Amino acid sequence: MPTRWTCPRCDREFARARQGHTCVPGSTVDETFAGRAPWQRAVYDAVVGHLRTLGEVHEDAVKVGVFLKRDRKLAELRPRSRDVLVYLWLPHPVETARIAPARWASGPRVGHQLKLREVSDVDDEVREWLTIAFDIA
Repeated sequence: MPTRWTCPRCDREFARARQGHTCVPGSTVDETFAGRAPWQRAVYDAVVGHLRTLGEVHEDAVKVGVFLKRDRKLAELRPRSRDVLVYLWLPHPVETARIAPARWASGPRVGHQLKLREVSDVDDEVREWLTIAFDIA
């Protein structure tokens, strides 16, 4: 993984020096999931566990969730009351019942939303999407 730049104001890491971002205080993954249902942290751990089999992943935790990055952001995981909302960047729109239609694009990448409600939701299909997102990030 290339050298990352740390913002002197919020102490969060980014791929490029002076990269545009919203300066919010960083936290830890533990702090992000504190007070949440244990299954939500288990979902997060299953996602990150799969990504770590592919290579190095940077976890940028803030109060609302965790941004997972390589050179660029590949996913965001945001624990909510009934699910863990996953924003996932893929190279093309994916249309299935499990993933919300693409709503935005960032260069060659298309953003998707996926709701995970239990660890078993992190199945082969989700791991395939995560692998694709990892490969293009």
